Amino acid sequence: MALFTDPSSVTHGIQLAVAPVFLLTAVSGMIAAVAGRLSRIIDRARVLEDRLKQSSDPDFADTARQELGRLRQRGLIANGSIACLTLCAFLIGLTILLLFLGETTGFEGNRAAIVSFMGGVLCFMLALACFLAETLLATQILNFGRPPRR
Repeated sequence: MALFTDPSSVTHGIQLAVAPVFLLTAVSGMIAAVAGRLSRIIDRARVLEDRLKQSSDPDFADTARQELGRLRQRGLIANGSIACLTLCAFLIGLTILLLFLGETTGFEGNRAAIVSFMGGVLCFMLALACFLAETLLATQILNFGRPPRR
């Protein structure tokens, strides 16, 4: 059986595969947002580490180490979010491939496409949960003029 012999099946395959592409667009936007947050976390940690090396004030050292611990937590959560988003993008790409092949060839991949799509959506939801957790941690650091929590 020749691949891609019926132009209407190719067209329908493309139409089927385009729907998950919109999720890929959302994933790429989320990756950019989380990567931006991660870069700011890293920049802040570098500033604190440099100040810590130059300071001899024990109170500042304690405060800086506490903030560095929170920044480390935020960085790990942001990395987790990026990992989930990357896996999501892979699974959605696999879904597109399976849908297209299923429509244009005799390949029976509908069940695998469903599993990969649902896996991608699950990864996206996990990434959103990580994003929320990181955002909540970031706002806990802010004290808005109140004395810092110990």
